[in-house]
Amino acid sequence: MEFFNTLLRFFQTGGPFMYPIALVLVIGIVLVVERWVFLSRAKMANRRAYGQILPLMQQRNFAAALKYSQQEKAPMGKIVAAGISTAQHARKDENIALAIEESILEAVPRLEKRTNYLATLANIATLLGLLGTIIGLIAAFTAVANADPSEKASMLSSSISVAMNTTAFGLISAIPLLLAYSMLQNKTNEIIDSLEMAGVKFLNLLTLTRGQKTEATARPAAKAGATA
Repeated sequence: MEFFNTLLRFFQTGGPFMYPIALVLVIGIVLVVERWVFLSRAKMANRRAYGQILPLMQQRNFAAALKYSQQEKAPMGKIVAAGISTAQHARKDENIALAIEESILEAVPRLEKRTNYLATLANIATLLGLLGTIIGLIAAFTAVANADPSEKASMLSSSISVAMNTTAFGLISAIPLLLAYSMLQNKTNEIIDSLEMAGVKFLNLLTLTRGQKTEATARPAAKAGATA
């Protein structure tokens, strides 16, 4: 209880700039929770889709893989759907690779959405703290100029300590937001790397199957030419 009372006094004595810093902190916490939940769900959905689609691709059951991926909302499903759909009419393997890469690039903005705001909010909290301290110091020196000489030292020290509260609170708000930003960036990069890895694996399976079909088609033609 004493700890919360200390925090309350610290907040109350910091001046009006404590409120916008608190607002920035609340907005940042909301963003962190929303992004963490979204990325966690996306990671689980991609892992589930990968576990379902990969066996079908390895069994060369592309029709079932395409049907499942078209019903799947996860980016992993969209990657497979783009690859298989392109492979059905594309003449070159490069076209399949481009289709898979395009689907990955389409998924990246949704994964990175709003995460960069956290770094901006952390900078805003720090700057608001510094601004509050500067304005508090200006007010303190202005008040001390007209005070009794015997009271100037005590008034100045107390005013400076109060003014420094905004800088402290700005840093207290900024540091966790920066840590959360770094964690979300790492989590996002892990998901993007997994999509790229899966895209390469699916591309190899598709191109290998196309190559085997081409060889199977070319053999009867070669035998017929030799007989003739």
